Amino acid sequence: MANLAIIPARGGSKRIPRKNIKDFFGKPVIAYSIETALKSGLFSEVMVSTDDSEIAELAKKYGAKVPFMRSEKNSDDFASTLDVINEVVVNYKKLENKSFENICCIYPAAPLIDSRQILEGFNKFISQEFDSVFPVFESTNPVWRGFEISNEGKAKLLWPEFSQSRSQDLKKVYFDAGQWYWIRFDSLKGSIFSDNSGIVLLKPEQVQDIDSESDWKLAELKYKLIHEA
Repeated sequence: MANLAIIPARGGSKRIPRKNIKDFFGKPVIAYSIETALKSGLFSEVMVSTDDSEIAELAKKYGAKVPFMRSEKNSDDFASTLDVINEVVVNYKKLENKSFENICCIYPAAPLIDSRQILEGFNKFISQEFDSVFPVFESTNPVWRGFEISNEGKAKLLWPEFSQSRSQDLKKVYFDAGQWYWIRFDSLKGSIFSDNSGIVLLKPEQVQDIDSESDWKLAELKYKLIHEA
């Protein structure tokens, strides 16, 4: 079964400059995604989609392939993950005469990912014939008690019907961990998520979205917590 790992890593990160190759405990953060994908043994090919020559060279140094560079069109702030995946699939067919049955998109700034979780996701993806599988984590806050703030600065409950409910009686809410996605490319209809999507449940300490310097420091703390346990 031909499986492709796509790691989308453009060079134009705004909030953390050069985020995808910023040092994380002695190596560029993208190296963790590449090495995890290779360690899993699940992929016929592990590739990095990038518009940046420095990222391309570092990706190859850590074992990934960069068979072609990403187009300018799919390197701006408006290109979606699906745009990038589609371009990669088309280029593999057109330029390399290769096609893949299953795709796993792995984000480049996700140093907390674990190959065992990617394997668990793949097993669910195949055995239960999902269109996609991705990791989620349970919200530690009861989101049903959330507020919005008016232009006058007043707080208003979004769901006032739950104001007197006990926390344990409220429905649990889960969020996308933003690490990786198994997808069946032929089944995609404009979104990674569908009514036939499966999940792998992670603990909150296994997840950290990295969009700011404080997020980066939290990721370092969680990495230490996981690997020094």
